[in-house]
Amino acid sequence: MATFSELGISKAYIKALKELDIIFPTKIQEEVIPTLLGSKTDLIGLAQTGTGKTAAFGLPLLHSIDASKAEVQGLIIAPTRELVQQIQKQLFKFTKYIDGKIFVEGVYGGEKITKQIRALTRPTHIVVATPGRLIDLVEREAVDISNVKTLILDEADEMLSMGFQEELRSILAYNTSKWNIWLFSATMPEEIKQLIEGTMSADVVSIEANRNASVNENISHHFINTNIKDKLNVIIRILSKRKDERGVIFCRTKAGAQKLSKELKDSGFAVEALEGDMLQKERDKVMRAFKNESLQVLVSTDISARGIDVNNLAFVLHHQLPDHLDYYTHRSGRTARAGNTGQSIALIIPGEMQKVLELQKALGIKFKEMTV
Repeated sequence: MATFSELGISKAYIKALKELDIIFPTKIQEEVIPTLLGSKTDLIGLAQTGTGKTAAFGLPLLHSIDASKAEVQGLIIAPTRELVQQIQKQLFKFTKYIDGKIFVEGVYGGEKITKQIRALTRPTHIVVATPGRLIDLVEREAVDISNVKTLILDEADEMLSMGFQEELRSILAYNTSKWNIWLFSATMPEEIKQLIEGTMSADVVSIEANRNASVNENISHHFINTNIKDKLNVIIRILSKRKDERGVIFCRTKAGAQKLSKELKDSGFAVEALEGDMLQKERDKVMRAFKNESLQVLVSTDISARGIDVNNLAFVLHHQLPDHLDYYTHRSGRTARAGNTGQSIALIIPGEMQKVLELQKALGIKFKEMTV
C-alpha cells in the first residue's frame, strides 16, 4: 500500500491529513494523485461517492496554486450547496500547516449574492461553486476566472440529472483552452460524453477506481419480500431493531416521502423528510439535526439526497426500487463511506423480483434475501 509521501504529497499536507485520520490513500487517490501532480493533463475519474475524491483532486489542485498571486487559479463545480460547503471545508483543513495561505471561497444559490460578492473582493485562489451561482457572479464581473488553470467538475452525473446541462455548457465555453479539466463522476452516461466532446483533449487520462464494481464493495445488498400494505410495518420493525443506527429511506415521490415521514413520526421515530420544495434554510436545519445525530433517519427523494455526505450511516432503505440503475448506485452510495461497511435494503412487492435480477446483472452485485 502506497503512502501519501510516495504519491508526492508534501509534508505539510501529510501532517494535516494525519490530524484528519487520513493515513493511507484510497484506491482513487492512489491512482489519481501521482497523475495530476506529475503532469498538466485532462482527467476523467470514475469513482463512487464516499471514496475520497475530494482529496484525490483537492491535494493536486492545492499543490498547483501559487499563493503569492492573488488571483483565482482553480475552479471546482459541484451540484449542491452541501457539497460545495463540504469541499471548501476539507480544502481549508488540508492547508492548516502550509507556508503561505491559500484562500478558498464557496459560492452557491440560496444565500444573498451581495454577501458572496463582498467575500470575493478578498484575495481568492480557489472558488468552489454551484453552476448557476458561478455564472451569475461571472456575468456580474464579481469573479475573474481569466487566470484559472484547472476546472474540476465533481459529481458530473448528478449535475446532469439535476438539469444543469446548459449551465455546464456555458462554463465550459468560458474555457480559453488553457484550462485543465478534471471530471469526476460515479457513472458515465451518454450526456456526459456529449458534454465534454471537444472540450477535453484527445489524450485525456481515464481512471476508474473500482474497475469491476460500479457500486462500492463495502455495501451488502438485500431484499425483503412484502406487499404494499405491509411496507410501513416492515420499516417500523427494521427501525425498531436498529435504534442505534442511522440511515436514509428513499421514496420515489415527494408526496410519498412526506407521507412516510409523517407515519414514522407518529410511530415515535426521530425522522424528517428531505424534499425538493424545501427552503434552503429548512434543508440546512434538517441536515444539521441529522449530522449531530438528533435525527435517526432521513426520508428522501432521489433528487433531494444529492450532496448528502454523512459518515457512519449504517443502512439505506428503498421504499421502492428506483427506475434508473444510476439512481441505485447513488442511493446505496450514501452508506459505507470513508471505508465503513453498510447495508442497502430494498422492499420488494410481487412482480418486482425481475428488477432485482436486472440490478444484479448490470451492476455486478449480489442480493441476499432478508427476513424481518
